[in-house]
Amino acid sequence: MQFLKGDFRGIGQSLRPPWAVDEAGFVELCTGCGDCIAICPSTILVEARAGFPVVDFNKGECEFCGQCEAVCTSGALRRSDISGASPWELKAVIDDNCITYQDIICRSCTEKCVSDAIQFQLKVGCVSPPQVEDTLCTGCGACVSGCPVSAISVVASA
Repeated sequence: MQFLKGDFRGIGQSLRPPWAVDEAGFVELCTGCGDCIAICPSTILVEARAGFPVVDFNKGECEFCGQCEAVCTSGALRRSDISGASPWELKAVIDDNCITYQDIICRSCTEKCVSDAIQFQLKVGCVSPPQVEDTLCTGCGACVSGCPVSAISVVASA
């Protein structure tokens, strides 16, 4: 399957729901019951291969409501005991096909970003490209569906 997706080394990782345990543990623990998919108010959780849930930010953003974790009885989704711990280590990345690089003014991503993680630093004589402030980005994915040219992806942070 990874070969057909172009992931020849098998290193690509699916975007799992918030509070998912590590990938190996997730695959072992998740029963594919679909309860998290059914309860997601944003409808961003969809069924993937083997019935496992994945996040599709083209459908909307994660509100971090915790309902998916609350209905997960298998332990595949588990909140950390650390107060204020992030539900995942995902960040928005803006690709080179962003239309601001063709001197077209667009602010769709920043209008959707509730955490103000996407900023435009003013430049003289050209359109300012967006920049993501990693410390502010929650990885909610609100910017993804708002981008008219699909130049934004949410990926695991390094």
